Amino acid sequence: MEKQFNDLPERRQEQLMAFDRLLTIMDELREQCPWDRKQTMETLRHLTIEETYELSDAILENDLTEVKKELGDVLLHIIFYAKIASEKVENRVQFDIKDVLDGIAEKLISRHPHIYGDFVAEDEEAVKQNWEKLKLKEGNKSVLGGVPTSLPALVKAMRIQEKARGVGFDWDEKQQVWNKVEEELQEFKENFNIEKHEVIDQKEAEGEFGDLLFSLVNYSRFVDINPETALERTNKKFIRRFQYLEEAARANRKSLSDMTLQEMDVYWNEAKALGV
Repeated sequence: MEKQFNDLPERRQEQLMAFDRLLTIMDELREQCPWDRKQTMETLRHLTIEETYELSDAILENDLTEVKKELGDVLLHIIFYAKIASEKVENRVQFDIKDVLDGIAEKLISRHPHIYGDFVAEDEEAVKQNWEKLKLKEGNKSVLGGVPTSLPALVKAMRIQEKARGVGFDWDEKQQVWNKVEEELQEFKENFNIEKHEVIDQKEAEGEFGDLLFSLVNYSRFVDINPETALERTNKKFIRRFQYLEEAARANRKSLSDMTLQEMDVYWNEAKALGV
């Protein structure tokens, strides 16, 4: 084993040593730190979700320094879960980090027969379709079974559609999808009294609004737009401009609650002109 390690490129040796250092620190913390000793998979779960969103924010901001830091936080959680699982429960070890690494390595090999086997994949779409077929062969009862139930609705819609496409259940042309968007928009509008801007049937309107959003997500795939990323960028843009509005109002000794919408629009348009 030592010879195999020494035969590796220097940078790979450094990577393995850094990984070993992190494993050692985790062992020490789990044994010596009161907080770390107390943690369970359940207590870590919400923290892991938070770290994942922080990583997502850093990626959207294209802040590579933060991406590096947040990747470390996410990796720490993975190591932590594996450490907890490696501890004996009823005289039996569940699994450890080696099992985790072996498991994902074996899955990657089996899911990439175009690299490690005889399957020929001419493009990305062929790879994705074969991926879904392989998952069904592995025992998944439904193509959609791998979509986590707790995913945010917008992300879930995207993943559902991607997986359905993986087995050929999809539109052929962009125009067909856009026609569906317009159809759903019309059905949504039919649930309103346009003159009074009142909903006729709240439950029906909600259902049609969901259909409209789903069809828009569908169209976004055909024009290579990630709807979650697009909406989050708009959220961030709105926050920046609204905060500019707040600061500008304070600088002019004005209170937003006392201003008209027209007055606030002046600052909003300033923010847009400045590229905020």
